[in-house]
Amino acid sequence: MDAGIKEKLDIVLSEIGNAVLRSGRKSGSVRLVAVSKFHPQEAVREAVSAGQTLFGENRVQEAVGKFQPVVNDFPDVSLHLIGSLQRNKVKRILPIVSCIQSLDRLELLLEIEKQAAAIEKKIDVLFEIHTGEQTKSGYADDACLFESIDALDNCPHIVCRGLMTMAPFTDDETEIRRSFKKLRMLQQECGRRYPALDFSELSMGMSSDFKIAIDEGSTMVRIGTAIFGERV
Repeated sequence: MDAGIKEKLDIVLSEIGNAVLRSGRKSGSVRLVAVSKFHPQEAVREAVSAGQTLFGENRVQEAVGKFQPVVNDFPDVSLHLIGSLQRNKVKRILPIVSCIQSLDRLELLLEIEKQAAAIEKKIDVLFEIHTGEQTKSGYADDACLFESIDALDNCPHIVCRGLMTMAPFTDDETEIRRSFKKLRMLQQECGRRYPALDFSELSMGMSSDFKIAIDEGSTMVRIGTAIFGERV
């Protein structure tokens, strides 16, 4: 019989903890974002019952339908949007998310500010960075990224928390590690350019590569399959 969600969650948390210790970092320095895309609300509730409170979803329509009842029932549950976000869907997703990890262009940033101001809500964001040839989303040009960060001066409802990336879809550990190193170096550059802003979060690493990501400085790993199983 396959292990249940609690058992899988315990295994993943143990593996994260071991990876943190192996990398010489402080225990508890890496958070788990349980990615529940394509899995039913019942699976989310099972994970919540097992103690997981931070989740990630890719699609606005699915996220709203699935998590609105969950966050109503469990106020300590936080949802991050980790997938591509269209401007016309910002208004719908903002009320139920605490962070948008996939901020990838200036126009989206301005729309988030507009809609967050309308509901008087502050929203955390991570700037998504294109670090691998096989990934399509994210800022590929540092100048465009810095233009967006500069625009935060006029966006009082947006709170910068750091950067996010997806590694290339490859089994080549060297390429994966290079992608994560690039994000960490960009984090350092952003810290130098914008000392008043918070760039402490590095969201990188998924089910197949999170141990490498932790070794390279990740503070949030986005894991779905290892917890919830294959997509349903």
